[in-house]
Amino acid sequence: MDFSRVFSEAMPLLLNGLKMTVIASLVSILIGMVIGLFICLMKMSKNIVLRAIAGVYIWIIRGTPMLVQALIVFFGIPQLIQLAVPDFRSNAITAGIITLSINAGAYLAEIYRGGIMAVPKGQSEAARSLGLSQSKTMIKVVLPQAFKFSVPSLVNQFIITIKDTSILTVIGMAEVVNVAQQYVGSTFVYFETYSIVALMYLAIISILMVISNFIEKKLKYEEKKSGK
Repeated sequence: MDFSRVFSEAMPLLLNGLKMTVIASLVSILIGMVIGLFICLMKMSKNIVLRAIAGVYIWIIRGTPMLVQALIVFFGIPQLIQLAVPDFRSNAITAGIITLSINAGAYLAEIYRGGIMAVPKGQSEAARSLGLSQSKTMIKVVLPQAFKFSVPSLVNQFIITIKDTSILTVIGMAEVVNVAQQYVGSTFVYFETYSIVALMYLAIISILMVISNFIEKKLKYEEKKSGK
């Protein structure tokens, strides 16, 4: 066991990789939240075409491995674009963020839908009786409450997205696992290196789990308090 060697040699590289992991996850979850909201509203729309598009999107993304999605985004789609633009080149970071975003968006759409359905119908009916349009009722009354109900699930999805970044090493995105593989390839120090990577993930995800539990308890407390 030579953990001291890995700490001295690889830690700066692993920290840079971890930074990339966190940044890519954060950007992806923010984009995914926007995508998820639009897909959710489309799926709950009265327009059958919008519902169908949203349903197919969720079906495809949730029904295929993210590894395959990453390969399509990084290798497949650029190949199609090159038929029209021969000089087009893909970027591992961009492809990775796109993959994480569209993947998270499909799951977040269902999280939002659950949050919206958790809002009592009386809230919408009261808003409509006060003269608010359907769109304003959704924006000003329903969505704020739905988002509040969805916060714990949003944090959990962020945790999943952080772990999913490790899959993107297959397309060469310089996240922490990819950096660890490069170091291991030159030193053959497997156990120590990957153990440190595991501890890095565990530390970040443990913090997020604590935050998620705190938010969930606070929301339950406020719900009981308002119920009184």
